Amino acid sequence: MKEINHYRKGRHCVFELHAHLVFITKYRGAVFTNEHLRSLESIFRSVCEDFETELVEFNGEADHVYLLVNFPPKVSVSKLVNSLKGVSSRKLKQLHPELIKPAYMKNALWSPSYYAGSVGGAPISVIRQYIEQQNRPH
Repeated sequence: MKEINHYRKGRHCVFELHAHLVFITKYRGAVFTNEHLRSLESIFRSVCEDFETELVEFNGEADHVYLLVNFPPKVSVSKLVNSLKGVSSRKLKQLHPELIKPAYMKNALWSPSYYAGSVGGAPISVIRQYIEQQNRPH
């Protein structure tokens, strides 16, 4: 586990912004396996790269996922979340067609709600440890 006490630089700024995100499945359906979570992590990393955002930590359980992201000030958290959820829903359905029936009621994988919290007040190592200790399905 690497420490995250580095500042990032933009053209006109120096920053260290982290957000703790939690997404839950539609109707809180317990649909994810470890294989699904591995696919989600890869998809989320790809979307984060497009936003010049770093996925620092990822984990999940059968019905929700946790992300710790380091993002630049020019990125709106709501736009990042919408892209993460939209792209992951579409790509996960393509990669794992077995999820179509149980998870895609009304053609939606994710609940429209999400949690986004600034983690500047707590040490990042505590948040990372919390995410790492979730009960990931086998």
